[in-house]
Amino acid sequence: MNTYLEEFIESLSEKHSSQNTIESYKRDIQVFECYYQDLHLQSMNDFSKDMAEEYIKVLSISGKAQTTITRNLATLRSFYKFLILHQYVKANPFSGIKLKKESKKLPQILSGKEVELLLEQPDTSDIKGIRDKAMLEVLYATGLRVSELVCLKITDINLEMGFVRCVSGENERIVPLYPLAVKALKNYLQYSRKLLVTNEDETALFLNHSGDKLTRQGFWKIIKKYQVSAGIEKSITPHTLRHSFAAHLLENGADIKAVQEMLGHSDISSTQIYTQYIKNKFKNVYTKYHPRA
Repeated sequence: MNTYLEEFIESLSEKHSSQNTIESYKRDIQVFECYYQDLHLQSMNDFSKDMAEEYIKVLSISGKAQTTITRNLATLRSFYKFLILHQYVKANPFSGIKLKKESKKLPQILSGKEVELLLEQPDTSDIKGIRDKAMLEVLYATGLRVSELVCLKITDINLEMGFVRCVSGENERIVPLYPLAVKALKNYLQYSRKLLVTNEDETALFLNHSGDKLTRQGFWKIIKKYQVSAGIEKSITPHTLRHSFAAHLLENGADIKAVQEMLGHSDISSTQIYTQYIKNKFKNVYTKYHPRA
């Protein structure tokens, strides 16, 4: 199998696969090789589909993450396709194997009180605090991805009409702003941004202390700082306000298709995960308060 592996890796290099991809494939196949050798088969054609399914079970039993198992399966399918193409084997034992779907983990959602507490943390007597307040309000008002938030340009906001234009790749969407978010943005533009900007040609809406566009990493540090000062025990990431935005809208009766459009989800199944949060919340309320629950 060593010879086959070398040829396979060489073929990946010829296809200009990244070094990370090549190393990943190599590791997966080397682990499989150890398992294969312990079977003492006469040839690779003797490795059956039942054996392939057993190997996948072994990976699972050994504690491998579902994502790792999925990657291993994809690697070995590709490897055997290569072997079939070069007539080293007759069939692909990993073809047709289906993994159990891993249940989607519900995202972290803040309660309404926790959101309010977080939004109260920035010191609005300070230019950075004014900026941070605006960013947090816009994030919760719109449900933008953090990458979309930091890429906003001044021309993407319309404070008179109260909306944000978000351009992501070839897609564009318009998301409303609630009045407090509009007020926070007005304060930022009037009192903070003009003191942060060092280049009049800079079009980015949110700037760092050097006058450059704020980065995702920079905003990560900002939101973690306010989590600590707010005393919120839940682990908050920049994506947490996006999740909370969606869950709170649905909780208060918003149409799921409207929420899907505001989030920029191409598939409604991505939005439906938030309905599970609402179902769980109702179930907990029922269990807690129904006299016979």
